[in-house]
Amino acid sequence: MNPDLKHTAVRLRVSLSALMRQLRQTAPVDGIGTARLSALGTLYRRGPMTPTDLAAHERVKLQTLTRLLAELEADGWIVREPDPDDGRRSVLSLTRLGVRQLTSDVQRREASLAAAIDGALTPAQQAQLLKACEALDALTAALGGAVESGTASARAPALARSRRS
Repeated sequence: MNPDLKHTAVRLRVSLSALMRQLRQTAPVDGIGTARLSALGTLYRRGPMTPTDLAAHERVKLQTLTRLLAELEADGWIVREPDPDDGRRSVLSLTRLGVRQLTSDVQRREASLAAAIDGALTPAQQAQLLKACEALDALTAALGGAVESGTASARAPALARSRRS
């Protein structure tokens, strides 16, 4: 392997890990926890799914999600309905309250990150960072991951599928 490529891979992993750790540490105390945020975000982007499918997408065991899903359901953020194709299974979807809670939390996080970008980077660095996002999207796709757009229009289909309660 090209030593420069290996160095780039190490630097990228270290930098992204440090950024993600810092974002978790600076998340609002009253915000949605990481596990909740991930589960709700998946339901928001991908639409209704079974608990088993959600666990597979989150790469956790179903038993790990059971308590979290019960809490989200008790809080009124998700609803569980019988699967129309198989009554033995259930399908999870976001409620309007769940969408509002998720959207509010994400907007706070994005505003905090935008303020840090504005305060720490020059306009030229900001443009470079935006360009680097394209490269990160290409890496995500190359590693077999779905590249999710950050635009509201990309989230609209999932929002339209969410339960209106």
